[in-house]
Amino acid sequence: MKRYAYYPGCSLETMACEYDASFRNLCGQLGIAMEEMRDWFCCGAGMLGNLSPLLGLATPLKNLALAHERGFSQVVAPCSACYSQFKRAGHELQEHPELRGQLEEVIEYPLDHGVEVLHPLEMLERELEGRALKVETDLGHLRVACYYGCLLTRPPKVVNFDDCEDPRSMDRLLERVGIATVNWARKTFCCGAFYAMVNPSKVLELTRDILADAAAAGANALAVACPVCHLNLDARQPEVNQAYGTDFSLPVFYFTQLLGHALGVPAEGLGLWRHVVDPQPLLGATAAPVRA
Repeated sequence: MKRYAYYPGCSLETMACEYDASFRNLCGQLGIAMEEMRDWFCCGAGMLGNLSPLLGLATPLKNLALAHERGFSQVVAPCSACYSQFKRAGHELQEHPELRGQLEEVIEYPLDHGVEVLHPLEMLERELEGRALKVETDLGHLRVACYYGCLLTRPPKVVNFDDCEDPRSMDRLLERVGIATVNWARKTFCCGAFYAMVNPSKVLELTRDILADAAAAGANALAVACPVCHLNLDARQPEVNQAYGTDFSLPVFYFTQLLGHALGVPAEGLGLWRHVVDPQPLLGATAAPVRA
């Protein structure tokens, strides 16, 4: 059986632990061998590259070296920021081969190992191609706006993932388990990410526009693949409603939660109780929250 190295990253260990739980349990339900990387450490996504360009490359590359050292040829990184950091490091190394010697000295490992970095959307599409899926829970009443955010598919020459303007991988996976997805304009627009730390009103504006576009397209829920996107679109809905006089109440799921729920992962393995916008009224009694 193929083994994947799992890189949860800092966010899935903390604010996005429901993403972590639902992904692990989904893989278990599907019989996919996902093993957390031993001794992994922060990839430096966000600020490290601004402070030290060399360390901004060395930290993700060292994690890939650890994976190779432990016998893995593929690393799965669910966080969009981590995924982007890994892909950028590999791209920079290709574009600037003169850095190889310096980076190998820093990480104390050769950089010719060829470890591939995958997002769960990529990995699941590959694993499930041609495979019949047994749907345990009918979610045909959902109309989901799949939100990819601005980072997952860009820059296209770096990540080489899906269509950078009109990605469809998340839509295809949800549709395979009977969930309808909607066509809408803002699936790759920025939600503001951590800009909330310096200009929270701008993040509320961007979040409002995304929610409004999803609702106008007929969606009764959103699906995301990024911890920060989930934070803004789910947890900030009350703030958006207060600031703009709106009445949004759209559940925001990690796509792994929806796939897992459809394919029979028990509710307690999905972390649905952690959401600010309660998904239970939409999903029904089968998704009754269980608090550990």
